[in-house]
Amino acid sequence: MKHTLLVSPSGTPLAGRTVGELVAERPGRSRVFQAFGIDFCCQGGTTLAEACQRRSVSLETVIEQLEAEAGEPSEIGTNPAKLPPVELADYIVARYHDSLRSELPRLQAMAQRVAKVHGSHTPSLLQVYEVFNALYLELDGHMIKEEQILFPAIRVMAAGGAAIPLDGPIACMLREHEDAGADLARLRKLTRDYDPPADACNTYRALFAGLAELEEDLHRHIHLENQVLFPAAEALAAGRD
Repeated sequence: MKHTLLVSPSGTPLAGRTVGELVAERPGRSRVFQAFGIDFCCQGGTTLAEACQRRSVSLETVIEQLEAEAGEPSEIGTNPAKLPPVELADYIVARYHDSLRSELPRLQAMAQRVAKVHGSHTPSLLQVYEVFNALYLELDGHMIKEEQILFPAIRVMAAGGAAIPLDGPIACMLREHEDAGADLARLRKLTRDYDPPADACNTYRALFAGLAELEEDLHRHIHLENQVLFPAAEALAAGRD
């Protein structure tokens, strides 16, 4: 199945537009969806109305928040969703891959320390360490495959080279994104929404804060790939502009 970003007809109300489309149009909307626990990356093809129903949140309230966000100044800089495919791939590597390669080891060290010191009386912290390690391994291999296989193929086709079948690589990336999303959901549950206890030490607090930031970054990262880069890559492979 082709993975394409649905662009709603002009005039479609917010409730009928997909959450992935809405974030691609205005990245600041991701903060609204994040606050309501709405998945705009792996479930980006879901309409806003459907997404609110799944999360049992008020559609009217979410729309009010989106409309309020629209009245705020746009984020400084270029919207990465507007970049051509090759430039978007380069942006993803520089903004997200490079950051993950420095941040993941830091979080792993803290997770290990917190599990060792506090795991005996808070077993969930042992699970946090276990789930994080699995996520770390998944992301490490995932980024290598993107940088060595998928992104170079996009570069070749964008330069006018022969079309390269991408159904298999993209399907693999989508599955791995879903796995990463499941790990993030598990970490959020284990940490009670990244809320440390009142008597938590500084490392404990820094770990939870870092995991919350990791979740936000990964959601934006996966959104750009699932909803923007992959559809653009499939268009190149099909010989479309």
